[in-house]
Amino acid sequence: MKTVLLVGQGITALAALESLAERFHVAGVIRSAGVAENADEVQRRAEEFKIPVLSDVSLEGLRRAISEQQPDCVVVSSYDRILGPQVLDQSRFVNVHYSPLPEYRGRANVNWAIINGEPEAAITVHVLTGELDAGNILFQKSVKIGSRDTVGDLYKVLNDIQRDVLGETIERYLAGYAGVPQDPSAATYGCTRIPADGEIDWSAPTERIYALIRALSAPYPSAHTYIGLHRISILRAEPVPDGPRYVGRVPGRVVARRPGSGSVDVLTADGILRIYQVATEDSEVRPASAVIRSTKQTLGLRTADLLERIGELSRQVELLTRGD
Repeated sequence: MKTVLLVGQGITALAALESLAERFHVAGVIRSAGVAENADEVQRRAEEFKIPVLSDVSLEGLRRAISEQQPDCVVVSSYDRILGPQVLDQSRFVNVHYSPLPEYRGRANVNWAIINGEPEAAITVHVLTGELDAGNILFQKSVKIGSRDTVGDLYKVLNDIQRDVLGETIERYLAGYAGVPQDPSAATYGCTRIPADGEIDWSAPTERIYALIRALSAPYPSAHTYIGLHRISILRAEPVPDGPRYVGRVPGRVVARRPGSGSVDVLTADGILRIYQVATEDSEVRPASAVIRSTKQTLGLRTADLLERIGELSRQVELLTRGD
């Protein structure tokens, strides 16, 4: 039986582990390990398979694990580090990438696909080389993105495909299948997303805002906006298809509250978004109408709010200075 080493830091790792364990001796899972009651599902499943979780996720830790285990192949299913020649020269490497390579090389590919209104997402299993996401394609399959699909919905579908095909794909590769070269002229890239990128621009079209909310739903930190200077995360919302037409339009303005259903309606550049559920800065999940309390409120950071806060701070500094 061939030996593989799995590198899996993210939410794709469980499917990879379960697929590989059916066909290979898995020498270890490189992943930050939880402890006792905080152990995650990947760690618990690895323990059931009697596979060690190697918690040193650094490049040096990976190099050491490869040197000690001498795997026939290292399988990467979510890892946040670039592998240089000093690592790649130690073994054969295969990567699982959730995009239709050569399109969407890089990071946050499922998020970007939803945000950009793509009709499909994809899973690609490819040979890992020194160039970013550029190796030969061993397997690829696309899935449709529905108009209400969240990033969590798509990860579930893609993880299920990975669970079904990864082990078999690695077997074919180790048996001599070289895969299909990518066309570098067709390559596109997605940059890393940071939490600040999740701020809602209410002057954008409704569907684009809705896409951002779906793209950053659980397990991500959620799209967010502000009431005054207080941040709130938008957990559940949807466009209002046949709402009133506002010709005097202030994007971000709250135009309706429904305490019975907990929803509020907010103007966008071209329509209305209905928000049902939010989370406050202390992470408490609440109905939108319990947090957004007035149709005079406008969501988003506004110059007037910032200037008022700057004025308050200036007055406090002046009082402290006089006290000295």
